[in-house]
This record gives sequence, C-alpha cells and structure tokens, in this order.
Amino acid sequence: MLKDQDRIFTNLYNDKGTDVEASKKRGDWNNTKEFCEKGKDWIINEIKSSELRGRGGAGFPTGLKWSFCPKEISNRPHYLVINADESEPGTCKDRDILRFEPQKLIEGCFIASYAVNAHVCYIYIRGEYFNEGKKLQEAIDEAYEKKLIGKNACGTNWDLDIYIHYGAGAYICGEETALLESLEGNKGQPRLKPPFPALIGLYGCPTIINNVETIAVVPTILRRGAKWFSSLGKPKNTGTKIFCISGNVNNPCNVEEEMGIPLKDLIQIHAGGVTGGWENLQAVIPGGSSMPLLPKKICETITMDFDSLIKEKSGLGTAGIVVINNDQDIIKCMARIARFYKHESCGQCTPCREGSGWMWRMLERMGKGEASKDEVDMLMDVTKQIEGHTICAFGEGSAWPVQGLLRHFKKEIEKRNNFNPLIERNKNIPYLVDQHLLDKDNA
Repeated sequence: MLKDQDRIFTNLYNDKGTDVEASKKRGDWNNTKEFCEKGKDWIINEIKSSELRGRGGAGFPTGLKWSFCPKEISNRPHYLVINADESEPGTCKDRDILRFEPQKLIEGCFIASYAVNAHVCYIYIRGEYFNEGKKLQEAIDEAYEKKLIGKNACGTNWDLDIYIHYGAGAYICGEETALLESLEGNKGQPRLKPPFPALIGLYGCPTIINNVETIAVVPTILRRGAKWFSSLGKPKNTGTKIFCISGNVNNPCNVEEEMGIPLKDLIQIHAGGVTGGWENLQAVIPGGSSMPLLPKKICETITMDFDSLIKEKSGLGTAGIVVINNDQDIIKCMARIARFYKHESCGQCTPCREGSGWMWRMLERMGKGEASKDEVDMLMDVTKQIEGHTICAFGEGSAWPVQGLLRHFKKEIEKRNNFNPLIERNKNIPYLVDQHLLDKDNA
C-alpha cells in the first residue's frame, strides 16, 4: 500500500483547492527555476533514471522519448503536445487531474517544454470534457497572471505559451498521430510511422506527445529525486499510478497507488469489493476496454504493472479496471465493446474497417445462441487477420478483447450456442448474413 507521504496527487478528491496558492502549499511550483538552471540534459537524465513510463497506455519510457527530440535548434520550432483525449472506456484519471490538479500539469508542461526546446504547448482535450477544459483554462490564465508561464516564465528567460484545443469526440484521436492530424485541422486518421513525431510531428516539426498523467508527475520526480520514484513499484515498472476502478464494485473510484499492487487489493480495499462478494467475480478488464479480460482465477494473484499483465497476455494500458461479476452476460459485454470499436474505427485500414464489423456481428450471434460451430474458430482467425496489419494500434485494441473472451470463455460460447443444426446446414451461406435472411431461406 502506498504511504500518504509518497502520494503525488494529494488533491485527487478536490478537498484542498485548485488555485495557484493552494497548489503551492502542496509543493507545486517549488524550485521550478532551479530545475531549469540545472539544464535540459539534467532534466531528461533524471526522468530516464526514474524509469517513468508513459501513463497513456503504451508504457514507453518517457525520458527516452524526450531524448529523441533533436538537440540543435533549426528553423523548425519544437512543440509539446499533451494528450488529454481520454476516450478509453473505463478510464477517467486524466479528468480528475484536469479538474483538481491543473497546476501540476501546467508546471509539468513548462518543465517538459524547456527540456525539449518547445516554446509552444498544445493540450488536446476530448470535446466532451468541456467543464474540465474550462477549469484548466482558468488555471492557465492564473499561471499567466502569476508569470509562471508566458514571457520569461518563472524568471528563467524561457518563453512558453499553452493553448487548449478541443477534439470532437473521436476515439481514434487518442492515437498520437491521429491527434496531430486533428490538431492541424485534418480528419483524425493515423499517420504511417516512421517518421516518428519526435522528428516530424505537428506541422512537420519535432514534437513530443505525452499523456496528462505522465507530464503531471514530472515536477514531483525532479523535486523528490529519481531514486525516490524508482524505489516505488517494481523494476522497470516504477512509481505511482492512478487506477480507475468501475463496473460491479461497491465503491467505484479513482485511487493513486504503487505500481505492482495486487489487483485483488485494489478491488477489495479501495473499491469496497465486488458486488455480491469476491466469489461472485467473473472477470476483470485490467487496463481499459482495449485490453484482454482476465478470469477470476488469474485475478486472485495478478499484480498491476506492465510486465506482469503482459505475461498473462493482457496489459496495464490506462489502468482502467472494469470489474465484471457473474450477474453479467460476458459474451454480450464483449459484443458491446466490439460494437464500440466498430463505430470508432477511422476506416483507413481495411482489416480494421471491415474486421471490427465482422467481430461485432459474430459476437452478437454468439450472444443470442445463433452461431455455427465453425464461427468460434473463425472469430479468432478474424482477430489475427486484424492484429498487426493496421497503421496504428486501434486494430489490436479492437481484436484483443475478443481474443481474451475466446481464450478464457470459449466454453461459455460453445455452451450458449449448442450449434443449431439449422445453421449448421447453412454454414456455406456467408456467415455475416443477417439472421432474418437465414430464417426466410429456411421458412
């Protein structure tokens, strides 16, 4: 369990005020000028030493990403872009940072911008976060008034301007290159990589893109030291993390905890336990809807960190924990998630555009007990044809939940369907045809 003195987000529940003065009492904007005076290389090396990994889902080492940005200043300006397009179902950690800890984010933007030679920072917020954006804009305005950002920010002779940009509700704009396209005023569709944004990003210029939580923890790491941060959690899975716990629990919540905490402790201690008791647990989605679910047996012992979850063929992702108890229809739950990904596919890549619809329709049939025997193996085949064959990770994000269902609940699907002889006789008919057409054909 994380000790109170090791918490970074001490106002996560909005009981201590969000203005600059209240934030300073909690340690924000303390010694910020001194960090900059130690130099850009010192800042980047300290973040590297802390082993901080991106908190947006992929878990890429933050200091390493910053080091990719060119050191020399050319005629192309550098940009810092903050990904606040928190659209992953089951995830709401960044929302609370924007609302209740905005000065941590703004200070982190200043330090990160200085480290990567950026004078302009854009914060891309999902359109539905209107109130959060309004709160953040007030905090930015106050930071300008206090001369913490703007011209000669914090007395460092470094100029920084921060702008908020609202998205229009597209899930795909959480992917970093689709976000850049949207920011430039284009359709939000991912770019081919390479080139990577650190070299050719926003407006063709070097750009560093980080998640809200990633940037918000940077000032505290520099203030308390990389050794302190790396002492928390596990090797290569260091520090603290905000976990979002929702679904069939008695007390849905956001909580900051140490990386590597047992999943069972998070649910039982912080979320008040599973609705109906731990024995009523069916499965848990550990990292937002795009991560494969884990059955109760694995949830008994699994720890919440990147590497442990990868070993179980899942992932930490955004740490959006969704608890599913035995009162829920697990097949229909996954069908609902598949429908979401079908709806949110940008349509640029054929495997994703077509495959996400196939998966949804097949799961709908399985949920109703109308699938043929061949379709179970065929569904896994479809996920494999999507996975690894698209420009961005959206394809994997749509396929992994289905793979998790087939990996752990295949018997449930087989039991539900009983493999209707009528459908078996018609298995040569394209299996994606609507059920009413089969009924009509066999009337």
